[in-house]
Amino acid sequence: MPAAALILVAVAAVLHAGWNVLLKTSGDPLRTAVRLQAIGTAVLVPIGVVAWLATGRPPLPVEGVALAVVSGSLEAAYFICLSAAYGRGDLSLVYPLARGSAPLLAIVIGLGFLGERLAPLAGLGVASLVVGILVVARPWRVLRAAGKEHRGAVGWALATGATIAAYSAVDRLGVRTMEPWLYGAVLAVCATAILATAVWVGRRRGLVAAPPDNARPTSLTRDGVAGVLSLTAYLLVLFAYSLAPLAAVAPLRESGIVIAAAWGAVRLGESAGGREALIRIGAAALVVIGAVLLGLAR
Repeated sequence: MPAAALILVAVAAVLHAGWNVLLKTSGDPLRTAVRLQAIGTAVLVPIGVVAWLATGRPPLPVEGVALAVVSGSLEAAYFICLSAAYGRGDLSLVYPLARGSAPLLAIVIGLGFLGERLAPLAGLGVASLVVGILVVARPWRVLRAAGKEHRGAVGWALATGATIAAYSAVDRLGVRTMEPWLYGAVLAVCATAILATAVWVGRRRGLVAAPPDNARPTSLTRDGVAGVLSLTAYLLVLFAYSLAPLAAVAPLRESGIVIAAAWGAVRLGESAGGREALIRIGAAALVVIGAVLLGLAR
């Protein structure tokens, strides 16, 4: 896996965790999702248009645009599922389940359906990453410990993971048809239009949950920051897909789960005792080892 892909995905993981915190702590996550997507698109598209003109106006392949529409639909489903999960459960419950389940599905899709192959060293790296993520996320404990009030959040979080794996596979195909920045701009427009329409129609017809009665609207600046973080992280991953296989990129982009857990154990004292801290630090070490192996693999 090229070093550039490693850096792109690592930065994207940090940015992704940041905008998810902003989304979860908003009064109406779904409304915030529409706004952050729209603001991010408004920032990205003009840049994309200028770049398109500067590069001689390359043609937009029909298959690429079609893939962007499919991915945009999956993105809309992703935000609806994620917002529903955050409306029913804690960030520490939803985020590891959603992000931890996605790479496992993505690896299956990449190896089983996209015909990707990993070198033995890269395979060891992926295995190390997956084990490290699972040790921290420990979905089996989350599922067992979740009370009735969180069971709905678990289901929506797993549905979110499924949408992540699905649009990741579509995007891996999309960046093969056109440049990642151009595909990302087309995708952003499609995702924003579909999400805004789905939320507007869904709430009018009662198909999508209404905002809580005590929901307070967040500031435009705050949602703008979330939007820029969101689309920047997504663009970085698209570029990584153009450099490395889906089965290698997908687990690495979830490394933010482990980084946050290790930081909490050491700096914030979130772990229940020294043994728990060692487990989390060991899991973080597995992720680092996995990243190094992916970087060495060719």
